[in-house]
Amino acid sequence: MTQELLDQALVEEATKKSGLIWVRGAVTPALPGPAQEGPTQALWHVWHDGAACVVGDGPGEQPLPGLVDGGFAVVTVRSKDKGGRLVSWSAAVVELAENTPAWEAAVGELKGKRLNAHDGEAMPERWARECRVLRLEPTGGTAELPEGSLAERPLPTPATTRLPIPAALPRLLMKRRKRR
Repeated sequence: MTQELLDQALVEEATKKSGLIWVRGAVTPALPGPAQEGPTQALWHVWHDGAACVVGDGPGEQPLPGLVDGGFAVVTVRSKDKGGRLVSWSAAVVELAENTPAWEAAVGELKGKRLNAHDGEAMPERWARECRVLRLEPTGGTAELPEGSLAERPLPTPATTRLPIPAALPRLLMKRRKRR
């Protein structure tokens, strides 16, 4: 019983303090066979009412691959100080129905943490129309952290990087430094 309480406290405190969690969704199939697993995805979140809440799958929001209502996920939390893996825990995925009290409370917390939103105060209405709000509820206990690197190739994305810097820019910057 004491270990369960310590694990619960570790999960809550680590997840609250970290602005980024790594989530791998897994759907347990109805028929016998291997579980269908999604890719591991870095997600911004907010800890609210005993669960990590995330929003995504809409235009301009983070993708939530492999996370389905009623499914399960493995959440790995990094240390805010050092950036290394701190704790890994299993979660039940619950999709919140829009405009319910639970959805309103979660969106109120998420809205405060969302950076650089292009629509400001209209963000909750857009989330209700175009996005999913999920709760990742701990199912108990922590998993043993794997050894070694878990590096993977990045997922395909329509996002692009900025163009190369103009050839003259370094010379212009050096001139400014010399004048000072």
